[in-house]
Amino acid sequence: MENYPKNGRIDTVSKVIDASPQTLYQAFMDPNSLVKWLPPEGMRGEISFFEPVVGGRFQLTLTYEDEYASQGKTTENSDALEGTFIELLPDKKIVEAGVFESDDSAFAGNMVMTWYFEEVVPGTKVTIIAENVPEGIKKEDHIDGLSSTLENLERFVKTS
Repeated sequence: MENYPKNGRIDTVSKVIDASPQTLYQAFMDPNSLVKWLPPEGMRGEISFFEPVVGGRFQLTLTYEDEYASQGKTTENSDALEGTFIELLPDKKIVEAGVFESDDSAFAGNMVMTWYFEEVVPGTKVTIIAENVPEGIKKEDHIDGLSSTLENLERFVKTS
């Protein structure tokens, strides 16, 4: 039984990456790797805690590299997210639910992110589906950020 919300706006992106599903899944399960590729262009990441098991928690802070950025949800230049791993199917699927730390109700709500790893020729099709996206996150910006993350993942696995 799924016990997390699946409503609100849905944003999705996909990319075929020349790597195995196992390689991509492992890049996600290692917090030291994750902070290297997950932050979209123009941001850096920090993981405070990371328990990659079903029911395990994580806390991620993304900081805008431009010190004059005033687009953060948690502070002027950062987004802090606390979440839970809902489902982990090795090499196939990751589902996590997270909430942004923000005083702005436009960023409230429990966003659900599902990552699919589908083996294709010549690699793996990675699909991200974000459900219940807070209304304060502009759709175009979110799609750009998710796409940037997939490009970073592709570069990461090519150089690792």
